[in-house]
Amino acid sequence: MIHYHGTPITPATAAARAISGGHAFVSFQHPEQLGLALEVAQTFAVDNGAFSAWRSGAPVTNWKPYYAWVGELNRYPSFDFAVIPDVIDGDEHANDALLNEWPWHETAPWVGAPVWHLHESLERLERLAFAWPRICLGSSGEYATVGTPLWYRRMAEAMDVLCDKHGRPICKIHGLRMLNPDVFTRFPFASADSTNIGQNVGIDSKWRGPYTPATKEARAQVMRERIEAHQAPTFWVRKIAPIQAEFVLEGESHVE
Repeated sequence: MIHYHGTPITPATAAARAISGGHAFVSFQHPEQLGLALEVAQTFAVDNGAFSAWRSGAPVTNWKPYYAWVGELNRYPSFDFAVIPDVIDGDEHANDALLNEWPWHETAPWVGAPVWHLHESLERLERLAFAWPRICLGSSGEYATVGTPLWYRRMAEAMDVLCDKHGRPICKIHGLRMLNPDVFTRFPFASADSTNIGQNVGIDSKWRGPYTPATKEARAQVMRERIEAHQAPTFWVRKIAPIQAEFVLEGESHVE
């Protein structure tokens, strides 16, 4: 499984620790560390920034600049894929329209990965999985919070669609904002991303005790090692996956 660490991470020296020799996830909304990713990361993927824009109250309506950006980046050797534009909490018709607008839909489907939102139908998920080499799973609607019992149950339903009777995924699966070991160790992801390092490396209150790393660079290294020490399973096995009963009965705390 590929662990993508979202940028930007401040300071840049901490960002280098997080992605050097690894994998970066660069947002179109915040591309300032793209150069660093090209210089030190093994590979990078790019996010359309729709979630950040939606959360700020100014959703994107014109995607032509993003298409132009991806048109340049997809020729770079270390480019992996781009997240195809999506409408957060939108309906399936709106999101299918954006897929049809994607410039590489037919000529180079590997360039982009469509997003299936957890509030959308399982029928759409199946259709995307058979039409694209990679899909992204995005938390939305009543499943917007990663890690709730309801969220885990919906993810189990999605895995039943995405995997064959032997538990093998029918396409590559990317978990958006799912780079938490408590999450990705339960599902057969090809990759996942999060901005956990960027969000937490500079918050002193989260780092306490006698063995607290002295610098932000060291904090980034520690977080990266803790995350990347874990891997996703190869197969989906619902009957042994500790999802249903465990999370319903215990009400385990949410993860981000």
